[in-house]
Amino acid sequence: MTLADKLADIGPTDAEMGFKDAEKWMQGRTMYGGMSALIAYLTAVRAFPDLPPLRAGQIGFVAPVGERFSLRAESVRQGRSVTQVRSEILVHGNVALTAFWLFGGAREANAKVAPDKPDNWTGPAKEAEELDTSKAPSFLHQNYEIRRAQDFSGPGEPVVRRWIKLKEPSGLDPVAEMVLLGDTLPPGAMRVMERQGPLSSINWSFNLLDTAPATTDGWWLTENGSMFADEGYSSERLRLWNADGKQMLAGMQQVAIFG
Repeated sequence: MTLADKLADIGPTDAEMGFKDAEKWMQGRTMYGGMSALIAYLTAVRAFPDLPPLRAGQIGFVAPVGERFSLRAESVRQGRSVTQVRSEILVHGNVALTAFWLFGGAREANAKVAPDKPDNWTGPAKEAEELDTSKAPSFLHQNYEIRRAQDFSGPGEPVVRRWIKLKEPSGLDPVAEMVLLGDTLPPGAMRVMERQGPLSSINWSFNLLDTAPATTDGWWLTENGSMFADEGYSSERLRLWNADGKQMLAGMQQVAIFG
């Protein structure tokens, strides 16, 4: 059974429902942010099935999400080419995740700027060192293959870059898979932490740069980098490229740094 099969019943409902595979996607006491965002995304597109392509998402991680929850979605505005939809995950009747999705049809281009290629390219995924994830959060070591994609490890520049791949085909459409994968890595600020301590994503905003994302052999290059960290928070830039170095997703995130 694929992940898509396990999520087949996800959709807006006032009744409490469950995701039986939640334990496999936990990150501490809450569900991994990419999975909870995916549930919110599927809620939106199943409530309004004739939407144009996804262009952007804004997700607020409000409270822990576990196996049991209820879901709701509403269309906020539908214009000639852009539709905006809000979806939420509720736990015990309280909002645990809120998401705002922007869907937009294509128009004739009046400006063109190509996205950045990844700098300091270290070669393709098939030549990269495989990393041991046995001590990583549950969702990582159970669901992902991860390989090194930068020349250094340990403390240093506040950037984490890795090749990632799902161990099993998800069965999801390519855009839904981007929502799942785009928030996979820990924050770049972990490389400059003065002492060990927990980290927690507070939000995640992204723009989808390709409405039909595709790669080779399932591998994606993803990077988190801290642009500013102080007073217990880090502002992070998140990027994801396909195996050929074409950028698929550009995002930002606020992370709480404890300890």
